[in-house]
Amino acid sequence: MTVSVADVRRAMTELGTLRFGETQVDEAMHQIVMTTHQIFDVDGAGLMLVDDEDRLRNVAVSDTRFEHLERVQLEHDEGPCISSFRDRELVCVEDLRTDERWPAFASTALSSGICAVLASPIPYNQQAIGVVGVVSEDRHPWSPEGELALLAFTDLAALLIASMVQAEEQGALATQLQGALDSRAAIEQAKGVLMHQHGISAREAFDRIRSQARTERRKVRDIAVQIVDNGRS
Repeated sequence: MTVSVADVRRAMTELGTLRFGETQVDEAMHQIVMTTHQIFDVDGAGLMLVDDEDRLRNVAVSDTRFEHLERVQLEHDEGPCISSFRDRELVCVEDLRTDERWPAFASTALSSGICAVLASPIPYNQQAIGVVGVVSEDRHPWSPEGELALLAFTDLAALLIASMVQAEEQGALATQLQGALDSRAAIEQAKGVLMHQHGISAREAFDRIRSQARTERRKVRDIAVQIVDNGRS
């Protein structure tokens, strides 16, 4: 199925009530995911948010095939959703059998029934805090209209999340997100310190933080705070 501009407009009209706070955030995110699944006619859609260890976790999914994406990407620490999240850009994968960007991830994903992925980062305060994505069992060329549709749904998710944070809403999702935002702030500061001290890239800085956390069996956030404190002394 090819996604048309008319499909996008119709879907956004159906989701329009979500923009005005008539639905609980958890239910609104589920509606976004279900509509995304339907409009793309794919095998799974989902919304992932970062946790306080800077890992993407499923918040709402439409199918078990998207659930596999969390496990596979965490296992290999690579994949289209992670790249979309870290690089803050739309990532299109037409066929994992021929895509060479994530070799460790690809074989496991294919065995889990995932062949094609389209992922878009969720923005918040100049950061990415999650991803909205769709997956297909088969090769799937993603059209410009399809990319536009996913970007539109991603922006709607970002709007809902911003409203939730600004309203200081209480609940498991709000608590998870606030903890993740606090953690991300510390991690970004620590990355800046390491980049300045060692002349390395942001990715290399984060890899150092994560490696130290694993070696010392501590949380990434705690290592980040220590690096920032040491940098000030």
